[in-house]
Amino acid sequence: MQDTSLFAPQSQQPLPNASAVLALGIVSIVGCCCYGIPGVVCSIVALVLYGKDVRLYSENPELYTISSYNNLKTGRICALIGLIPSILFLLFLIFAIVTAGFSMLTNPQEFFERI
Repeated sequence: MQDTSLFAPQSQQPLPNASAVLALGIVSIVGCCCYGIPGVVCSIVALVLYGKDVRLYSENPELYTISSYNNLKTGRICALIGLIPSILFLLFLIFAIVTAGFSMLTNPQEFFERI
């Protein structure tokens, strides 16, 4: 009796982190409004996971579904879109703290008086 499982075509499966990259990319866009820190963290994690999954896909593209690869690319775009304003917001906060002092974060009225 022969083992036919060796000759059966393998079914395609989704990339392991495609959904996570997409979710983290979306969260990074929203996270840029929270002082930029959650946006930067989520974007970096999404981009690291994206790199791992792209390597998996490039080694054996026939094993993975094209829809999960498209989700992966969309998540990368969202992560980049979230990363840029998050970094800009963090740079603005650093600039504001250096020029106006840390007290301006706790007392916005003082910040507007200094400007």
